Amino acid sequence: MSDRSKRYDTAQEKRDRQKAYLLDEAFQLIRNFPRAKFNETVDVALTLGIDPKQSDQAVRGSTVLPHGTGKSRRVLVFCKGEVAQRAKEEGADYVGADDLIQKIQDGWLDFDVAIATPDMMKDLGKVGRVLGPRGLMPNPKTGTVTQNVEKVIKEAKAGRIEFKNDKTGVVHTIIGKISFEEKALKENLQALVDAIKRLRPQSVKGQFIKNIYISTTMGPSIKIALNEIAE
Repeated sequence: MSDRSKRYDTAQEKRDRQKAYLLDEAFQLIRNFPRAKFNETVDVALTLGIDPKQSDQAVRGSTVLPHGTGKSRRVLVFCKGEVAQRAKEEGADYVGADDLIQKIQDGWLDFDVAIATPDMMKDLGKVGRVLGPRGLMPNPKTGTVTQNVEKVIKEAKAGRIEFKNDKTGVVHTIIGKISFEEKALKENLQALVDAIKRLRPQSVKGQFIKNIYISTTMGPSIKIALNEIAE
């Protein structure tokens, strides 16, 4: 039996698969699971009461986690002229226009967040098929198409995350690292839930957030009691 499966089985024995845990219980539990040899990410999956086939029910947005993600993020900005200088001064890792587009066409993708000024969007069509499926295409809905590049660079470095529902109506994202204090993980999760609630489509009837599960990179998922966080 592999080390991973031993850890996973031990973690499985610690949780009640049928139980919806209060936040304090849930975060204490995942922090007590057998640890991997690296600082695992804490993932979250939210099942939404939407019809993902309906374009007017798509949920897509971003929020800044108050305690960050625990990851350093490489930020790229597509821009020209005076905005490029501002982006460099704010700490963007890569700043450029046609030169960066060409690098991406040649196969380079060593960045985590892409921001663009509105005038660059017509040129980014050349790499849309590369960036889109990877979640790297700048988009006005997530605030990554903007003239105020300094604000978005700062947020990206501070712990800004983007999210959108998948084809089954589930939002998958991260809320930090297992090394975080439980209070920090709770506050990050609440910030995410609040951001998603604000994006509730008007055409959605009934319960909007149906289920929330948290897990670590190598561990089983734990169901969260909705009455404490989502209602």
